[in-house]
Amino acid sequence: MGRKGNVRQVAERRYWREAEARVLVEAWRSSGERLSGFARRHGVGPGRLGRWVSRLGEGGSTLRFHPVRLVASPPEQSPIEIQLVGGRRVRVPRGFETEDLRRVLAVLEEAKTC
Repeated sequence: MGRKGNVRQVAERRYWREAEARVLVEAWRSSGERLSGFARRHGVGPGRLGRWVSRLGEGGSTLRFHPVRLVASPPEQSPIEIQLVGGRRVRVPRGFETEDLRRVLAVLEEAKTC
């Protein structure tokens, strides 16, 4: 199926995963159209497409930095608490695996956009 077919299929979906949204964002960028016109032509809300454009960034990376505020040093056995934008909190024990935290944060980011 051609690229136009892929764009149409993704546009009709209620929820987009990153790879699916990337199809629409790349199609919009290569179209030369204004975002609102492209979105309207494909039956997609311009705000929804705009959020994915912002999320994927110029280089297509989903890496984002969040503000961090350090609090007084916790006792050695206390978990580390991370407060995310929107008020959600994640607590991880000392000595956690960083890859585990990356996966948890990715799931939270995905859930936020659904």
